[in-house]
Amino acid sequence: MTEPTTEKKETWTTFLAITTVLIAVCATLSTFKGGGYSTRALMNQTKASDQWAFYQSKSVKGYIFEMQKDKLEMELQDIQHTSKNTVQITDYEKKIEAYSKKIKKYDEEKEQIKKDARAFEQISEDAKIHSEVFGIAVIYLQVSILLSSISALTKKKFVWYISLALGAFGILYFFNGFFIFF
Repeated sequence: MTEPTTEKKETWTTFLAITTVLIAVCATLSTFKGGGYSTRALMNQTKASDQWAFYQSKSVKGYIFEMQKDKLEMELQDIQHTSKNTVQITDYEKKIEAYSKKIKKYDEEKEQIKKDARAFEQISEDAKIHSEVFGIAVIYLQVSILLSSISALTKKKFVWYISLALGAFGILYFFNGFFIFF
């Protein structure tokens, strides 16, 4: 009767399994965080675009009032030269003053809208940087997992060492994704 043969498990394969799991967890978290930052970048870019559209709307409205004000000023000059109707002149001056106030109001609103749009653009740019770094981390970590699998199948320890090196780069980029230290 023959006894079943049991292969002695090499201790490094236990470490291979543990490191592969840890690298896979980091890869999963990198994918999740990268996606979150990507969404944040897109949402803030959309908000910035909305603000710029609002800015353009205010510009058009302000321009319309400027044109009307210019027209009234030209008409007022004609009236002042041809007529001495002070009531009509006063009405024109009041209307011109009202348009001047609206133009000033639109200019002030545009400045605030411009600040808001630029703030959204900055948030978007920062989020893009984080997303890209997490993307690089995912690449290194996925290749590391692949090499770990090859190492386990072929029982080649040096392939695992290469996997560990790439995994270390991936983990470094993973932490960099949070803090952007390089």
